[in-house]
Parts: sequence; structure tokens; C-alpha cells
Amino acid sequence: MRFRPCIDIHNGKVKQIVGGSLRDEGDYAQTNFASDLDARAYAEMYRRDGLSGGHIILLNAAGSPYYEETRRQAFAALRAYPDGLQTGGGITPENAAEYLEAGASHVIVTSYVFRDGRFHPERLEKLVRETGKEHLVLDLSCRKKDGDYYVVTDRWQKFTEMKLTPDILDELAAYCDEFLIHGVDVEGKQAGMEEGLTVMLGQWAKRPVTYAGGIASMEDLARFERMTGGSVDFTIGSALDLFGGSIPYDKVRAYKC
Repeated sequence: MRFRPCIDIHNGKVKQIVGGSLRDEGDYAQTNFASDLDARAYAEMYRRDGLSGGHIILLNAAGSPYYEETRRQAFAALRAYPDGLQTGGGITPENAAEYLEAGASHVIVTSYVFRDGRFHPERLEKLVRETGKEHLVLDLSCRKKDGDYYVVTDRWQKFTEMKLTPDILDELAAYCDEFLIHGVDVEGKQAGMEEGLTVMLGQWAKRPVTYAGGIASMEDLARFERMTGGSVDFTIGSALDLFGGSIPYDKVRAYKC
């Protein structure tokens, strides 16, 4: 179990937001924290501290007036820490190589492989041909509906028909190197984890998986380790003192392996 750091970029600034609040209209997000530091500064910190495998997420859509500045921030971070960070947000076969060539170890994808609430395996296969599975992370972030977890897409607003199960993870593991999974309903709220989700991920554990969402204290982190058997990596955003929270970065950065 290791800590995977994050750099979320919205409207050209490093931020922490309430995950389910993001809207393309008006480039709106309910913001928990906006940093005075740029993305490159965070990448340099993570490199200095030996934290690899973190993720940069571009939170603006391609049509946004902020998109180019958000991209500029992402590329600056990648160049500051070559092969140390993953990148997601609007990834397609047409632009994936750009991020890999700039220094991303992996690209992270959700929306491209889901359209109209359905999974499109031919799109995933096309992306794999472009990146190689060894450079691909599938983001299967999910929300709860009728007692089960369903993958959501389009800024986490649209439910897909895909229910997240161990069998689905088995199927999709053939196409990727890792999974990134946010518990969207608790993301950015510091209100505790999606415990059913974390237990399922810990029991599966056949590929590297990073969980995000709701870890709000060192006690939560200890419970997360017990529930997953230490087999799932984690990221912490709004609750981390780097982003205005109370969990000490100096403590969680010790989780490196």
C-alpha cells in the first residue's frame, strides 16, 4: 500500500474540489482549496520526496477558455518529473502520445471509452493500440445506485450501465496496467470512505489499484489499510495539509511501497 499524490488542475490553478460538483457550463466547481503554487511546484516536491505514480487531472473540457492554461500547467508538471506522474482528463488516441512524450508514465481514461452510458470496447482497443496497455490506466470512478457501484463518466455526472464487480475488473485488466477508482459520492467531502467499495477492491487486488475518496484522518487511513489488507494504494486530496486539510503530508508520504 502506497500513497499516490495528486495534482488536480481547474481553470489553470491547482485545486481541490468536491468531485460531484464539476460542471463544464461556466467552468464551475465547488472549490475546497485553491493553491498559490503552480503544478510544477507540486511535481518538484513529489519528485524530491520520491513519490511516484501520482496523477495529474485536467478538470477543464477542451472547449473551455481555461483549457490551454490548464494544459500548460500539466505539461510543466510532467516535464518537472519525467516518468513520475500519470495524466488524465480528455485523453483520446489523438492526444495520448503528446502526454506520454512530455513525460507521463501513463495516461488515464474514462470518458473516451464510454459513450451514451455504454462501454465501447472498440474505443478501448484503439486507445491501447496507441499507448500500449503498459501505459494505460482505466479510471472506473463510481457512484452508488440501488446498493451497487456503477461507473460514472462526463464529469462524474452520468451513470453508465457498467456495474463495478470483480468480474468486470478481471475483464478490463487485460487492457490496462492499473486502475484509478474514486468513490465519487464522498470525493472531496472528508466524510469517510466508501467502505463497501474499498473492501471489494482489496479482495480483488490483481492489478495495481489506487482508491480516492473520503479518507479524512490518519484513523481513516489505518482503517483503509485493514479493510483492503494493504493491497490497494490511496490518494488524499482535500484532507491533506498541502491542500488546506489536517492530515500531515509528512506522515502519508512515508507510505512509499
